[in-house]
Amino acid sequence: MAAIYSLYIINKSGGLIFYKDYGSAGRMDTNDSLRVASLWHSMHAISQQLSPISGCSGTELLEADTFDLHCFQSLTGTKFFVVCEPGTLHMEGLLKYIYELYTDYVLKNPFYEMEMPIRCELFDINLVQAVQKDRVALLGR
Repeated sequence: MAAIYSLYIINKSGGLIFYKDYGSAGRMDTNDSLRVASLWHSMHAISQQLSPISGCSGTELLEADTFDLHCFQSLTGTKFFVVCEPGTLHMEGLLKYIYELYTDYVLKNPFYEMEMPIRCELFDINLVQAVQKDRVALLGR
C-alpha cells in the first residue's frame, strides 16, 4: 500500500493546476479531483480568517481516520498538498522538496504560462523519483 495517495497543486486563485494519483484503491475522476482541490482551497482560506492567531497561514494538517492531508503554501499563494496514510511522517519536507522541483522545472520553463495546468516532463520525472525515494525511506524505517 502506498504511503502517499495523491498530490495536488493549486494556484493562488484556487484552480487545480496539477494532480497525480499514487494509490490504486479509490482513484478519483477529474471532476472529483477538482472538487477536492476547490474544497481544500476554500477551507484553507476560511481557516486563515477564523484563526485566533494573527498572521496564521492556514491549515497545514488535516487528520482523519483513513487519511492525513498535509499542506504547504508558498509565499506566492500556490498550495501543495498530499493525501497520505494516517501517521505518515516527514511530509512537510517532501512538500518543500516538491516546491523546489516546481520552481526549478516548471517556473523556469520558458513555455510555461503562470497559473495554467502543469505539463512539464522534467517535473514529472523528478517528482516520480522524489516520491519513490520517500517511499523507500518510509519502508526502511
